[in-house]
Amino acid sequence: MIATDLREEMQRSYLEYAMSVIVGRALPDVRDGLKPVQRRILYAMHELGLTPDRPYRKCARVVGDVLGKYHPHGDQAVYDALVRMAQDFSSRYPLVAGHGNFGSLDDPPAAMRYTECRLSALSHRVLLEQVSEEVVDFIANFDGSHLEPTVLPARLPVLLLNGASGIAVGMATSIPPHNLGEVVDGLLALIDHPNLSPEELLRWIPGPDFPTGGQIVDSQGIREAYLTGRGSITLRGVARFEEIQQGKGRHRRPALVVTEFPYQVNKAAWIEKVAELVAQNRLSGIADLRDESDRSGIRVVVELKREANPQAVLQQLYKLTPLQSNFGVILLALVDGKPQQLNLKQILQHFLHFREATLSRMFRTELQQLQHKAEEVAGMVLALADLEGVINLLQQAPDGPTAKAQLQARLGCTPQQAETILAMPLRRLTALERERLQQEQAQLQARIEELQELLSDRRKLLKYLKKELRHLKKTFGDPRRTQILSKTELEAEQA
Repeated sequence: MIATDLREEMQRSYLEYAMSVIVGRALPDVRDGLKPVQRRILYAMHELGLTPDRPYRKCARVVGDVLGKYHPHGDQAVYDALVRMAQDFSSRYPLVAGHGNFGSLDDPPAAMRYTECRLSALSHRVLLEQVSEEVVDFIANFDGSHLEPTVLPARLPVLLLNGASGIAVGMATSIPPHNLGEVVDGLLALIDHPNLSPEELLRWIPGPDFPTGGQIVDSQGIREAYLTGRGSITLRGVARFEEIQQGKGRHRRPALVVTEFPYQVNKAAWIEKVAELVAQNRLSGIADLRDESDRSGIRVVVELKREANPQAVLQQLYKLTPLQSNFGVILLALVDGKPQQLNLKQILQHFLHFREATLSRMFRTELQQLQHKAEEVAGMVLALADLEGVINLLQQAPDGPTAKAQLQARLGCTPQQAETILAMPLRRLTALERERLQQEQAQLQARIEELQELLSDRRKLLKYLKKELRHLKKTFGDPRRTQILSKTELEAEQA
């Protein structure tokens, strides 16, 4: 038995638990924008070869791999995280391509044994295409049987693209999703003007862009959130006025048609709420309510009484129902393994610093590989230049080690080049192969010089990064979905 103070033991144990939740489960990393469970799901899918050009695989198989290799927690928690990455109404840019029933604004997804998945084109290209032990750090998994990446080599700040939400111990994060094109424009502006103020970044990144569309009421909440890392953004759905024909020969009736809901608002629950308010006489002017949504989009018809004022009913819906709601922004993420509240500029700066370091590691690895290859090719070219002498030397040599030493002495080559010459196949002796070797040598040298320039000149590295960002914007960029209403537009709407 070991005597210990209860207070000290409780403090130590609780602190260890809190840090485990903060670092290992609840908060995303500022570099790749992922929580550990998301990173492990994507890496397990990468290991299974579930690229966008391969067939879908059962989600149960993926969940099993994640649990068995990397994330020894509940299977439902892993599946829920996988589903959320596949839902186009939850993620602005889904990282998983789903096949089957992955749920809707009203209904939950089917069980994992029925659904199938693979990596989306964006996650494969942006997060996993360059993953290797040379580019990012790997650590042992929970039982030491496998290695897993501590971070994925993200080419875009996924933390802003898809946002994040999580509740840790004593802290929480709530980051809204953003438009890819706008985020890239902000990154490019920051590369060109590192001293740009957080407020000036609003020119390129005007506000969040939610997958469900909707409207942001005024930009003051956005400004506060981007400058301080904490704020509240007012969201509301999109509704338009229509006149509905009720049967043959009947008069047309005014109606409000809701086509977009605020982010994370359940459509069925909203309809139920409106019906409840009408029954309680707290909401007046509504004659009928029905859901006409289909595969083409959302369409909830709120039929009005003839004497009702449509604008007044709409304002009541904003006030009494989640058709208008607040999104609390907390820009909290892990920086060097520690939770930190950041402003918009700091998030972009951390990503750029990470991407620059990742590119340097990748180019350094490629340079070493090409230098090794160039050395081998140069050895073969040396041998072909003195082919008859090399053949005679090999014919007279009593064994391999002697031949290797004599080749080094005759050609002035390195031990590695001598090994390459000894292993060179006979087809390399043809005239065509000689020409190909010389072309390969020239190409290798050109790429080596290019990599050396990128690694020695930061301006060229940043130029390469800008070119990469523009290409990703062209490939994956899309129009903004969420409209940001100014005070003038609001006043005109209410007039």
